[in-house]
Amino acid sequence: MNMAKRLAAELLGTFWLVLGGCGSAVLAAKFGGEGNPLGIGFVGVALAFGLTVLTGAYAFGHVSGAHFNPAVTVGLCAGGRFPARDVVPYILAQVVGGFLAACILLHIASGAPGFAIDGSQAGAFASNGYGALSPGGYSVAAAFLCEVVLTAMFLVVIMGATHGRAPAGFAPLAIGLALTLIHLISIPVTNTSVNPARSTAVAVFAGSGALGQLWLFWVAPLLGGVIGGIAYKWIGAEPRPG
Repeated sequence: MNMAKRLAAELLGTFWLVLGGCGSAVLAAKFGGEGNPLGIGFVGVALAFGLTVLTGAYAFGHVSGAHFNPAVTVGLCAGGRFPARDVVPYILAQVVGGFLAACILLHIASGAPGFAIDGSQAGAFASNGYGALSPGGYSVAAAFLCEVVLTAMFLVVIMGATHGRAPAGFAPLAIGLALTLIHLISIPVTNTSVNPARSTAVAVFAGSGALGQLWLFWVAPLLGGVIGGIAYKWIGAEPRPG
């Protein structure tokens, strides 16, 4: 597949991830107010993120590999599964796709009376944060460790599920469920990033607080991606004959 089509697939896939995942958090998580049974809560948001990756992987996996995440792209490169020359174009496409989705989400959300983004609140416009901007008030150290470890494990699952000896056709299911699990663990800690493009897309609109903390949601996931990619490269290496 030529590069233009691969980049378009990454843009659309990341667009879908941000629109579906962050959209569920902004529009549906607390629909009707606190305690309303129609609101999907953070369990529903976790499932929404998993479903976007699952469906996006089936739609675009055969075109671009369905990364939709700079940490995945960097991790797969570190693990020997992706060429270094394509890393920057993929990341740019992912960031643009996420930003476009956030723009559309903002316009949809603004259609409700009284909608406003309070950047001083944790999780404003589905943004990520630590300290005062962490949903549970978790420290910067806790947030950093959480993002590194969960991103590393995400890469291990991705590389294992797409290994040549893994059951064919089930990789998107495993990857989507892994992302759901990651959100179930870490929404209280950081509102879950493990994806710098997703974090950047909403931070632009969430205010100076989210933008000031964005560094962590690039550094920690990229570091975790590299660790996971290198770890699985060793674990999953085929033994040499003889």
